Amino acid sequence: MPRTKGGTTTHARHKKVIKAAKGYYGRRKNTFKVARQAVDKANQYATRDRKNRKRNFRALWIQRINAAVRSHDEALTYSRFINGLNLAGIEVDRKVLADLAVHEPEAFGAIVAQAQNALAA
Repeated sequence: MPRTKGGTTTHARHKKVIKAAKGYYGRRKNTFKVARQAVDKANQYATRDRKNRKRNFRALWIQRINAAVRSHDEALTYSRFINGLNLAGIEVDRKVLADLAVHEPEAFGAIVAQAQNALAA
């Protein structure tokens, strides 16, 4: 049986890593050993930051909701507003609330009024 060499698969594997390192600076883009390290680290960052992006958006939505709630009623805070929504039985997530606050201020004002009524009762 003839000897099989692994040149084809090795070349394909190297090419895949070099392609993923496209746009990197210096030897990171064209030397396999260094490119593999850079691509592995980039994948670690990407995995971590997919979780962080969700956190960042939630924080942004909360800030927008808080600002909009205070513009409707200066005495009402974000936490009291969320409590009022729960008491009123309104189940709207923060993403939608933030979008309403930015694009539909009248509708958001109606929700704030319902939350205030639930808090007062």
